[in-house]
Amino acid sequence: MLRISCEELSDTLTRVLLKLGFEQARAETCARLFTETTCDGIYSHGIDWFPRFVKMVCNGSIDVGASPVFATKFGALERWDGRRGPGNLNAYECMARAIALSRENGVGCIALANTNHWMRGGTYGWQAADAGVIGICWTNTMANLPPWGSTEPRLGNNPLVIAIPRSNGHVVLDMAMSQFSYGALASYRMRSELLPVEGGFDTQGQLTRDPAAIEESQRPLPIGYWKGSGLSLTLDMMAAMLSAGHATHQIPTDKLRETGLSQVFLAFDVSAFGSAETSAKSAEQIIEFVQAATRTSGSENIRYPGERTLQTRAENRSLGIPVEPALWDEIQKM
Repeated sequence: MLRISCEELSDTLTRVLLKLGFEQARAETCARLFTETTCDGIYSHGIDWFPRFVKMVCNGSIDVGASPVFATKFGALERWDGRRGPGNLNAYECMARAIALSRENGVGCIALANTNHWMRGGTYGWQAADAGVIGICWTNTMANLPPWGSTEPRLGNNPLVIAIPRSNGHVVLDMAMSQFSYGALASYRMRSELLPVEGGFDTQGQLTRDPAAIEESQRPLPIGYWKGSGLSLTLDMMAAMLSAGHATHQIPTDKLRETGLSQVFLAFDVSAFGSAETSAKSAEQIIEFVQAATRTSGSENIRYPGERTLQTRAENRSLGIPVEPALWDEIQKM
């Protein structure tokens, strides 16, 4: 693996995006979001995703010049149209708008229709937490997850993000509706590793730890079995209904044409109650209580969601981001 500095990666991606027709500022922001995702160790939705992003621009699924536009509102709830612009830029702008609304109302909600894949959903959780607000967001996807009791993908692997601001390290939960996302399956497969626990079914209907077998069957295991299946369904319904956008069954199943997604961004400003110090103290007490639990034999320290991300971020900023030489060569040729 090569080690590439964050600056070099961001500059390289920016140059590619400029060639694709991005305006300078938008190219820099888009490249920064890809770089930060990669620096945090989410390679599957960072640099590994970039070639797919470029192909979607080239086939017209992503409009590089499109920004989300306001559609309508009711109180602190607003609907926006993403106009099939770059998914990470659309999501970043909509979370920023939700944060702004929370400053005015205590809560802000943006329902976004007609957008593209947002890459790493956790990006917008970190964005909210960095702004000092609680953030919740989710997206629907193309049908790639079978409902519980079925062998046919009819649900989306709809990622859900919940972020809590904390001075000693934000708590950021970023999870797909399957035990392992398709990005995680690909990462394990490329490293020729088995999953740590069973993550789905093979083509014979048997539970397996083989990521390639799960990719082939397209039957990843929902989190909590039927509970994850139900959560995926309700997230899709809420996203489509709140945004007046597409539901999973209306989204193209071609990975390079997965567009027209619906997303929701929520922000809660706890300082609106004048209790920021109380909230901060509560967050610390909760983490301290959980991490003081007796560990099972041979287990690592009890981590809160986002703790490992902070460690990976520090390491990659210091040593450089690990990149496959073949992938780096491919991106440089772009």
